[in-house]
Amino acid sequence: MKQISFIHAADLHLDSPMAGLKHLPAELFNRTKESTFTSLQKLTQTAIRLQVDFVIIAGDIFDGEDRSLKAQSRFRKEMLKLEAEGIPVYVVHGNHDHLNGSWVHLDMPKNVYVFPSEVETMKLTTKSGEIVHLYGFSYPVRHVVDRKITEYKKQEGADFHIGILHGNESSGTEHENYAPFTIKELEEKNFDYWALGHIHKRMILSETPPIIYPGNIQGRNKKETGAKGFYHVILSDVETKMEFCEASDIIWEEVHIDASSAHHFHEILKLCQAAIQQFRKENQGTFLTIYLNNVQIEDALERRSLDHSLLELLQENEKDEESFVWVVELITVQKQQIDKEQLKKEANFYTELFSIIEHYEHKDRALAPVYEHPLGRKYVSPLAETEQRELIQQAEKLLIELLYEE
Repeated sequence: MKQISFIHAADLHLDSPMAGLKHLPAELFNRTKESTFTSLQKLTQTAIRLQVDFVIIAGDIFDGEDRSLKAQSRFRKEMLKLEAEGIPVYVVHGNHDHLNGSWVHLDMPKNVYVFPSEVETMKLTTKSGEIVHLYGFSYPVRHVVDRKITEYKKQEGADFHIGILHGNESSGTEHENYAPFTIKELEEKNFDYWALGHIHKRMILSETPPIIYPGNIQGRNKKETGAKGFYHVILSDVETKMEFCEASDIIWEEVHIDASSAHHFHEILKLCQAAIQQFRKENQGTFLTIYLNNVQIEDALERRSLDHSLLELLQENEKDEESFVWVVELITVQKQQIDKEQLKKEANFYTELFSIIEHYEHKDRALAPVYEHPLGRKYVSPLAETEQRELIQQAEKLLIELLYEE
């Protein structure tokens, strides 16, 4: 029976800045800065422990097109460990670390094979004699919207055929439609495995053949919740076995707490503390967003304490915890709901205001100063349509609350 073993990872985003974090203690801040590198170390340790035949990284190794020297140096160090074990690494670059960026180059070890800007086939003969054809390309520029899938051509003469593609499945609307493809198009290529990248959520699009998004190896903001990591794949001419391997040093989570039964500050404090303990994991950090629903504390002093002191109290005991649960955001939702339709009836001003919000057509113009700024281009990715709608909804909610208070 012919068989190969490999690791499929994607979207390492090494040295990525974490979004949505404020006033972290120094130790937590330093650990956060190291988290993507810690996750990479877990990947290489697993590859060596399992003695895989090769490693695939399906795009966005680096977070920015400038590829910081720190990120390149750390990546090179881990690749040298794999080289010492005779494990080759097959890499495509994606929209974040495309080939047209400007960076100071550090040479990578000879075991690292980088696909060029056009779809190419690379041949590997494993230590046990299996022949593998790997197909892929690296982004020549940041925005690749062509259907590159049409350029993938199966070449005979191999025991296994693996496609590597950093792109977006065409039916998805939450992400920019880079190198779009359909599941049917991938199936028609008659490959044995598709190693995808670009989407930071772990997804199995198909089992026969396996078409897999492993997600990123370390969550970077509150939208990237849950365990992150990569897949260990054993592929044979009989079956495919896949095991998800967790790599994230810090995970992002959220919890909704029903506070309708709590009438005093100390009762809500206990509810939050209980929730925090549920998310504590040994040797792992957690960034937690808490949504307090149906809050109905009426005492003015206790209400002020809830708004101004609760978050600080919850964070206080986590500063020195290795297995910390740090509450990054505490969002309270009043039991009394504000009726937008009722406000429209009260005055034409409200009708006009909500109409402007609902039909706002100048989102790109409003965000232009951000994307035109050098730092904005470097650190801020263009917002997907769903993210733009979410921002507008949040702005509307804030306006309604301010108007209601008036």
